[in-house]
Amino acid sequence: MLGEMGDQPKRVASEGVRSDPEGSGRGAIPGGRGVFADAAARAVDLVKTYGRGNSLVTALGGISVEFGSGRFTAVMGPSGSGKSTLMHCLAGLDVPTSGRAFVGERDISELNDTALTELRRDRIGFVFQAFNLVPTLTARENITLPLDLARHKVDGVWFDHLVNELGIEERLRQRPNEMSGGQQQRVACARALIARPELILADEPTGNLDSNAATEVLGFLRRAVSELGQSVVMVTHDPNSAAYADRVVFLADGLLVADL
Repeated sequence: MLGEMGDQPKRVASEGVRSDPEGSGRGAIPGGRGVFADAAARAVDLVKTYGRGNSLVTALGGISVEFGSGRFTAVMGPSGSGKSTLMHCLAGLDVPTSGRAFVGERDISELNDTALTELRRDRIGFVFQAFNLVPTLTARENITLPLDLARHKVDGVWFDHLVNELGIEERLRQRPNEMSGGQQQRVACARALIARPELILADEPTGNLDSNAATEVLGFLRRAVSELGQSVVMVTHDPNSAAYADRVVFLADGLLVADL
Protein backbone atom coordinates (compact mmCIF):
# COMPACT_ATOMS: atom_id res chain seq x y z
CA MET A 1 0.00 0.00 0.00
CA LEU A 2 1.31 3.40 -0.89
CA GLY A 3 1.77 6.05 1.78
CA GLU A 4 -0.71 8.67 2.87
CA MET A 5 -1.65 11.54 0.56
CA GLY A 6 0.32 14.73 0.96
CA ASP A 7 3.81 13.24 1.26
CA GLN A 8 6.47 15.87 1.77
CA PRO A 9 9.12 16.46 -0.91
CA LYS A 10 11.92 13.95 -0.80
CA ARG A 11 15.00 14.43 -2.92
CA VAL A 12 16.72 11.11 -3.57
CA ALA A 13 20.39 10.97 -4.50
CA SER A 14 20.38 10.50 -8.27
CA GLU A 15 22.29 7.65 -9.84
CA GLY A 16 24.52 8.18 -12.83
CA VAL A 17 23.03 9.90 -15.84
CA ARG A 18 24.73 10.82 -19.05
CA SER A 19 23.29 13.89 -20.71
CA ASP A 20 24.76 13.09 -24.11
CA PRO A 21 23.95 9.44 -24.94
CA GLU A 22 25.97 9.26 -28.14
CA GLY A 23 28.82 11.55 -27.22
CA SER A 24 27.97 14.31 -29.66
CA GLY A 25 28.45 17.07 -27.10
CA ARG A 26 25.63 19.15 -28.58
CA GLY A 27 23.28 20.45 -25.93
CA ALA A 28 25.01 18.29 -23.31
CA ILE A 29 25.91 19.21 -19.76
CA PRO A 30 29.62 19.14 -18.92
CA GLY A 31 30.63 16.59 -16.33
CA GLY A 32 27.88 14.03 -16.97
CA ARG A 33 27.51 11.48 -14.18
CA GLY A 34 27.67 8.10 -15.89
CA VAL A 35 24.93 6.13 -17.65
CA PHE A 36 21.66 4.60 -16.55
CA ALA A 37 21.44 0.91 -17.29
CA ASP A 38 17.95 1.63 -18.66
CA ALA A 39 16.47 4.81 -20.06
CA ALA A 40 12.72 5.30 -20.03
CA ALA A 41 13.18 8.00 -22.68
CA ARG A 42 16.02 9.84 -24.34
CA ALA A 43 16.66 12.59 -26.83
CA VAL A 44 19.61 12.62 -29.22
CA ASP A 45 20.59 15.94 -30.81
CA LEU A 46 16.98 17.15 -30.84
CA VAL A 47 16.46 20.36 -32.80
CA LYS A 48 13.08 22.02 -33.19
CA THR A 49 12.62 25.27 -35.08
CA TYR A 50 9.56 27.23 -36.12
CA GLY A 51 9.24 29.66 -38.99
CA ARG A 52 12.01 30.60 -41.38
CA GLY A 53 14.33 33.43 -42.33
CA ASN A 54 14.13 36.43 -40.03
CA SER A 55 11.18 34.87 -38.19
CA LEU A 56 13.02 31.62 -37.38
CA VAL A 57 12.62 30.59 -33.73
CA THR A 58 14.71 27.80 -32.22
CA ALA A 59 12.78 25.99 -29.50
CA LEU A 60 15.35 23.19 -29.07
CA GLY A 61 18.97 23.75 -30.01
CA GLY A 62 20.36 20.21 -30.24
CA ILE A 63 19.50 18.62 -26.90
CA SER A 64 20.78 15.19 -25.88
CA VAL A 65 19.50 13.82 -22.57
CA GLU A 66 18.47 10.54 -20.96
CA PHE A 67 15.65 10.05 -18.47
CA GLY A 68 16.33 7.05 -16.29
CA SER A 69 13.88 4.22 -15.80
CA GLY A 70 12.30 4.13 -12.35
CA ARG A 71 13.25 7.75 -11.64
CA PHE A 72 11.39 11.02 -11.16
CA THR A 73 12.93 13.79 -13.26
CA ALA A 74 11.80 17.42 -13.25
CA VAL A 75 12.49 19.65 -16.25
CA MET A 76 12.66 23.32 -15.29
CA GLY A 77 13.24 26.55 -17.14
CA PRO A 78 11.67 29.93 -17.84
CA SER A 79 8.82 30.39 -20.28
CA GLY A 80 10.09 29.76 -23.80
CA SER A 81 13.03 27.63 -22.67
CA GLY A 82 11.83 24.61 -24.67
CA LYS A 83 10.81 22.34 -21.81
CA SER A 84 7.29 21.59 -23.10
CA THR A 85 8.60 21.25 -26.65
CA LEU A 86 11.08 18.64 -25.44
CA MET A 87 8.30 16.69 -23.77
CA HIS A 88 6.09 16.88 -26.84
CA CYS A 89 8.89 15.58 -29.06
CA LEU A 90 9.58 12.71 -26.65
CA ALA A 91 5.90 11.77 -26.78
CA GLY A 92 5.60 12.03 -30.54
CA LEU A 93 3.13 14.89 -30.17
CA ASP A 94 5.47 17.15 -32.14
CA VAL A 95 7.98 16.30 -34.86
CA PRO A 96 11.57 17.52 -34.34
CA THR A 97 13.30 19.38 -37.13
CA SER A 98 16.23 17.00 -36.69
CA GLY A 99 17.55 14.51 -34.18
CA ARG A 100 15.88 11.48 -32.63
CA ALA A 101 13.65 10.69 -29.67
CA PHE A 102 13.32 7.30 -28.01
CA VAL A 103 10.82 5.71 -25.64
CA GLY A 104 12.73 2.79 -24.22
CA GLU A 105 14.67 1.53 -27.21
CA ARG A 106 11.96 2.49 -29.72
CA ASP A 107 13.00 5.29 -32.08
CA ILE A 108 9.72 7.12 -32.48
CA SER A 109 10.91 8.89 -35.64
CA GLU A 110 10.58 5.53 -37.39
CA LEU A 111 6.90 5.12 -36.47
CA ASN A 112 3.93 5.92 -38.67
CA ASP A 113 0.85 7.64 -37.28
CA THR A 114 -0.87 4.40 -36.32
CA ALA A 115 2.19 3.07 -34.50
CA LEU A 116 2.67 6.41 -32.73
CA THR A 117 -0.93 6.34 -31.53
CA GLU A 118 -0.45 2.82 -30.20
CA LEU A 119 2.80 3.82 -28.48
CA ARG A 120 1.18 6.75 -26.71
CA ARG A 121 -1.83 4.66 -25.75
CA ASP A 122 0.04 1.61 -24.47
CA ARG A 123 3.42 2.86 -23.23
CA ILE A 124 2.99 6.50 -22.15
CA GLY A 125 0.71 8.04 -19.55
CA PHE A 126 -0.02 11.77 -19.72
CA VAL A 127 -0.90 14.29 -17.02
CA PHE A 128 -1.59 17.79 -18.36
CA GLN A 129 -2.10 21.13 -16.66
CA ALA A 130 -5.60 21.40 -18.15
CA PHE A 131 -6.57 17.85 -17.04
CA ASN A 132 -7.88 16.98 -20.56
CA LEU A 133 -10.73 14.85 -19.27
CA VAL A 134 -13.59 14.08 -21.65
CA PRO A 135 -16.46 16.26 -20.35
CA THR A 136 -19.24 13.85 -21.32
CA LEU A 137 -17.68 10.87 -19.53
CA THR A 138 -17.79 10.02 -15.84
CA ALA A 139 -14.60 9.80 -13.79
CA ARG A 140 -14.69 6.00 -14.08
CA GLU A 141 -15.07 6.18 -17.86
CA ASN A 142 -12.26 8.74 -18.16
CA ILE A 143 -9.92 6.53 -16.12
CA THR A 144 -10.55 3.41 -18.20
CA LEU A 145 -10.64 5.24 -21.55
CA PRO A 146 -7.11 4.21 -22.69
CA LEU A 147 -7.91 0.54 -22.07
CA ASP A 148 -11.37 0.82 -23.61
CA LEU A 149 -9.93 2.34 -26.79
CA ALA A 150 -7.39 -0.47 -27.00
CA ARG A 151 -10.12 -3.03 -26.23
CA HIS A 152 -8.12 -4.26 -23.28
CA LYS A 153 -9.73 -5.63 -20.14
CA VAL A 154 -9.57 -3.42 -17.06
CA ASP A 155 -7.69 -4.97 -14.15
CA GLY A 156 -10.22 -4.46 -11.38
CA VAL A 157 -7.70 -4.89 -8.57
CA TRP A 158 -5.35 -2.29 -10.07
CA PHE A 159 -8.26 0.07 -10.79
CA ASP A 160 -9.45 -0.15 -7.18
CA HIS A 161 -5.92 0.38 -5.89
CA LEU A 162 -5.44 3.57 -7.91
CA VAL A 163 -8.87 4.92 -7.03
CA ASN A 164 -8.39 4.24 -3.32
CA GLU A 165 -4.87 5.66 -3.28
CA LEU A 166 -6.02 8.85 -4.97
CA GLY A 167 -9.10 9.19 -2.78
CA ILE A 168 -11.62 9.45 -5.61
CA GLU A 169 -13.89 6.51 -4.74
CA GLU A 170 -16.84 8.87 -4.25
CA ARG A 171 -16.26 10.67 -7.56
CA LEU A 172 -16.45 7.79 -10.02
CA ARG A 173 -19.97 8.60 -11.23
CA GLN A 174 -19.33 12.32 -11.52
CA ARG A 175 -18.44 14.18 -14.70
CA PRO A 176 -15.57 16.69 -14.79
CA ASN A 177 -17.81 19.74 -14.30
CA GLU A 178 -18.99 18.22 -11.01
CA MET A 179 -15.46 17.96 -9.59
CA SER A 180 -12.89 20.42 -8.27
CA GLY A 181 -9.62 21.00 -10.10
CA GLY A 182 -7.73 18.80 -7.66
CA GLN A 183 -10.25 15.99 -8.05
CA GLN A 184 -10.05 16.23 -11.84
CA GLN A 185 -6.26 16.04 -11.74
CA ARG A 186 -6.38 12.98 -9.51
CA VAL A 187 -8.70 11.33 -12.04
CA ALA A 188 -6.18 12.27 -14.73
CA CYS A 189 -3.40 10.64 -12.67
CA ALA A 190 -5.42 7.43 -12.40
CA ARG A 191 -6.01 7.50 -16.16
CA ALA A 192 -2.28 7.97 -16.76
CA LEU A 193 -1.41 4.87 -14.72
CA ILE A 194 -4.33 2.56 -15.51
CA ALA A 195 -2.49 0.81 -18.37
CA ARG A 196 0.74 0.51 -16.34
CA PRO A 197 2.74 2.50 -18.92
CA GLU A 198 6.53 2.57 -19.13
CA LEU A 199 6.66 6.36 -18.90
CA ILE A 200 4.56 9.10 -17.29
CA LEU A 201 4.87 12.56 -18.85
CA ALA A 202 3.47 15.37 -16.70
CA ASP A 203 3.31 18.88 -18.16
CA GLU A 204 2.82 21.47 -15.38
CA PRO A 205 0.47 19.06 -13.55
CA THR A 206 -0.10 21.45 -10.62
CA GLY A 207 -0.40 24.66 -12.63
CA ASN A 208 -4.17 24.95 -12.11
CA LEU A 209 -4.27 23.63 -8.54
CA ASP A 210 -4.22 25.20 -5.10
CA SER A 211 -1.37 24.31 -2.77
CA ASN A 212 -3.18 21.48 -0.98
CA ALA A 213 -4.34 19.81 -4.19
CA ALA A 214 -0.86 20.25 -5.68
CA THR A 215 0.71 18.53 -2.68
CA GLU A 216 -1.63 15.56 -3.09
CA VAL A 217 -0.87 15.14 -6.79
CA LEU A 218 2.89 15.54 -6.36
CA GLY A 219 2.91 13.14 -3.44
CA PHE A 220 1.16 10.55 -5.58
CA LEU A 221 3.62 10.97 -8.47
CA ARG A 222 6.51 10.64 -6.01
CA ARG A 223 5.12 7.42 -4.58
CA ALA A 224 4.32 6.07 -8.03
CA VAL A 225 8.07 6.16 -8.66
CA SER A 226 9.33 5.12 -5.23
CA GLU A 227 6.84 2.34 -4.57
CA LEU A 228 5.47 1.29 -7.96
CA GLY A 229 8.65 1.68 -10.00
CA GLN A 230 7.11 4.10 -12.50
CA SER A 231 9.22 6.52 -14.55
CA VAL A 232 8.07 10.14 -14.41
CA VAL A 233 9.27 13.17 -16.37
CA MET A 234 7.60 16.36 -15.17
CA VAL A 235 7.81 19.83 -16.71
CA THR A 236 7.45 22.54 -14.08
CA HIS A 237 8.42 26.14 -13.36
CA ASP A 238 7.87 25.67 -9.61
CA PRO A 239 10.88 24.84 -7.39
CA ASN A 240 8.59 23.37 -4.73
CA SER A 241 7.20 20.90 -7.27
CA ALA A 242 10.69 20.06 -8.53
CA ALA A 243 11.75 19.20 -4.96
CA TYR A 244 9.75 15.97 -5.24
CA ALA A 245 12.02 14.74 -8.04
CA ASP A 246 15.19 12.64 -7.90
CA ARG A 247 16.82 14.82 -10.52
CA VAL A 248 16.24 18.29 -11.94
CA VAL A 249 17.30 19.29 -15.45
CA PHE A 250 17.35 22.99 -16.36
CA LEU A 251 16.71 24.39 -19.83
CA ALA A 252 17.30 27.89 -21.17
CA ASP A 253 16.96 29.11 -24.75
CA GLY A 254 16.46 25.58 -26.02
CA LEU A 255 19.61 24.17 -24.40
CA LEU A 256 20.42 22.14 -21.29
CA VAL A 257 22.26 24.39 -18.86
CA ALA A 258 22.32 22.46 -15.56
CA ASP A 259 21.64 19.03 -14.09
CA LEU A 260 21.11 18.52 -10.35
